[in-house]
Amino acid sequence: MDGSFWQHLDALIRSAELVIDRPKGSAHPRFPAFIYPLDYGYLAGTSSGDGDGIDFWRGSLAEPTLDAIVCTVDAKKRDVEIKLLLGCTKEEQALVCAFHNDSEYMAAMLVGRG
Repeated sequence: MDGSFWQHLDALIRSAELVIDRPKGSAHPRFPAFIYPLDYGYLAGTSSGDGDGIDFWRGSLAEPTLDAIVCTVDAKKRDVEIKLLLGCTKEEQALVCAFHNDSEYMAAMLVGRG
């Protein structure tokens, strides 16, 4: 994948406040069976396809470095998005991808950096 793609995402992340609004272990507000395996939030002052801030997952690594993205499709909402994975181990990346694939309406694909 073109390096400028990742560089542009890095610049976007550096310029935004990271807001965690769904801590690890919390339930989804509309679907209580979905428990967040990692901290989940958004980049303040940005917008994604759904009109809200760009979503991110925050892993356990000390630095919130952009490690990968997850491309998601939600057939029920008729929505496609990318979600940033920041400071995630390989195991956490797989966990996030599985989280987004755990529904009859959603599918996800992990795109690792480098």
